[in-house]
Amino acid sequence: MAAAPRAHLPAARPTRVMDAAHEFDRGLHALYGKVGGGLSPITLALAWQDWALHLVTQPAKALGLAAQAQTAAVEWLATSVGAGAHNPDASTHIVNNEPLRDPRFAAPEWQQWPWAGWVQAHHQAERWWDTATQLEGMNRHHTDVVHAFARQWLDMLSPSNSPANPEIMKVTREEAGANLLRGAENALDDWREEHGLARLKPRERSYLPGRDVAVTPGAVVFRNRLVELIQYAPTTKKVQAEPIFIVPSWIMKYYILDLSPHNSFVRWLTDQGHTVFILSWHNPDEADAAIEFNDYLDWGIFEPLKAIRRIVPDAPVHACGYCLGGTLLAIACAALARPQQVRGADEMPALASVTLLAAETDFKEPGELGIFIDESQVHLLEAMMRERGYLTGKQMAGSFQFLHARDLVWSARMRAYLFGERTDPNDLMAWNADTTRMPARMHSQYLHRLYLENQLAEHRYEVEDRPVALSDLRVPMFVVGTEKDHVSPWHSVYKIHSLTETEVTFALANGGHNAGIVSEPGHARRHYRILTTPASSPWMAPDAWEQAAVRHEGSWWEAWNDWLKARSRGTVQPRTIPSEAVLDAAPGRYVHECYND
Repeated sequence: MAAAPRAHLPAARPTRVMDAAHEFDRGLHALYGKVGGGLSPITLALAWQDWALHLVTQPAKALGLAAQAQTAAVEWLATSVGAGAHNPDASTHIVNNEPLRDPRFAAPEWQQWPWAGWVQAHHQAERWWDTATQLEGMNRHHTDVVHAFARQWLDMLSPSNSPANPEIMKVTREEAGANLLRGAENALDDWREEHGLARLKPRERSYLPGRDVAVTPGAVVFRNRLVELIQYAPTTKKVQAEPIFIVPSWIMKYYILDLSPHNSFVRWLTDQGHTVFILSWHNPDEADAAIEFNDYLDWGIFEPLKAIRRIVPDAPVHACGYCLGGTLLAIACAALARPQQVRGADEMPALASVTLLAAETDFKEPGELGIFIDESQVHLLEAMMRERGYLTGKQMAGSFQFLHARDLVWSARMRAYLFGERTDPNDLMAWNADTTRMPARMHSQYLHRLYLENQLAEHRYEVEDRPVALSDLRVPMFVVGTEKDHVSPWHSVYKIHSLTETEVTFALANGGHNAGIVSEPGHARRHYRILTTPASSPWMAPDAWEQAAVRHEGSWWEAWNDWLKARSRGTVQPRTIPSEAVLDAAPGRYVHECYND
């Protein structure tokens, strides 16, 4: 009988060998992920192969592209070279004023010969690639990847990034080259910072939380290992009966909604007579690698809700979520729609309403971020995160910079390295630079369950081992999309109409993902469209909704405030923060957690 176990011992060796081989492969993937800036070379290779094969099998399209290139070349020669050779100013009109529509070439020098022809050629190349990357039969994801990378190369090779830039040449003459010396110092400092070395010129951090931003008076009234719950002090003689609970995204810091006093969302809400609670997320480290997406649900939504009920008993809550925080809140609210499924639901307040700000619940069309998300890309990220236990803030920020490299990378570096000028940040820019990490397991589950598998929209996302459905929601909803949102495109946000069976008031604000939400009253050139869809209404396509919605000048904040008050039970005495509940003064500890990675 003793010999039987020995007969199975050799099987352990192949298992150990396979585990070692698997770890080697993961390490190799993490290595080429670092070299490639976190982008999967397999995804890139497959996308370009798909494009090349379809181009080869569409000879008529290829001939059309060749003809387009030839026509562009003839036009360039006829207008830029021919006219400019006799009249240096003749090229001003040859590009149909395109330089004036491109901020990179707005200076008058770009409209003179020979630079106007250079700009014309660049714009012609952009149009050619826009046409060339749209081939019938290509995988849609591959089309997006090829188009994005073609634009990246064109942005990098833009005339505005060349030392022969006429603006740079003018400044260099005027300053006798001093701008280039300052630029060299800036480049060296950036290189040292990227490699963990001390800067030669220490960068003073502007807009510090608690000093310049996130200064609305309040206190941390609850804390766990993942969040701090901040309650803000009342500023009015009466407050609305229902408090507001705000869930910001944990991608970046919470104070996007509490910037400078003049554009702080939470300060404005307290001044309108609301009791406001908001979450400040912990910035993860190696010890948090095993935190799961549903831990964010339990520790970030359910536990704070219990704390709010202890502080404000017997009052329903207006729940509000921004970006990924809105997606998490939607999952939580769908689960709480069947309270018997959630442990401790009887300890949480009822929901008076749900508001989602630039938050997706259907990820089938995720916008520009979808360029980075497929099975190969997610596998590469998992390999990179496995080494440290988290995705670094720099890696996360790099994705957004890639999408808008023209403005966030090339134009910024041109100003810093060739003009020798650093851009003075504003509060929103300073917040954007205050990056956060993502726990490895949570981020992997988030990408798989929502982006790759779209579980929430398909009623397959499980909370406490049971799938949830947004169609169970019966409280009124207020949903905000923004016209120029590249993170949560408004057509995607609008899909909440097809996922719920409750009243939805949808507002479409001008601006982008951040500036469209941080849209304080009095801000110039702000407008929004708004329309309420009753629960029994038939489906209305986004474009039809846009035509039917009423346009208003000003900030959507005021419309939301009116909407909340219309669904309130009235006003009560101001709720001072209980002294026994105060753990720290706002903005708390977690907002100060920063890492140089």
